[in-house]
Amino acid sequence: MTTPRISPQTGLLLQALLEEPAQWRYGYDLSQQIGLKSGTLYPILMRLAKHSLLETRWEGPTNSGRPPRHMYRLTGAGQRVAREERRTTPRRARLKQAYGER
Repeated sequence: MTTPRISPQTGLLLQALLEEPAQWRYGYDLSQQIGLKSGTLYPILMRLAKHSLLETRWEGPTNSGRPPRHMYRLTGAGQRVAREERRTTPRRARLKQAYGER
């Protein structure tokens, strides 16, 4: 399968996931960390999973009544893509592109 296009927003997400690549992360937590709204974030997560760059799983409901939540982490291929993205796109440029700064 081919690697999807890496938009600036996708690059930010990959870098956030690469900080702790073995850790399962919630979409909401990722949204808060990188500042992407759910309408932007979740399509990116789905596209990365479709391309086998992310593993996904459901966390069941908790005793506190919280509903099931979808969790994500990078696959080995996802880690390689994220490292290549980090190597080729400086962090400042990635932030400027993602948030439209000049």
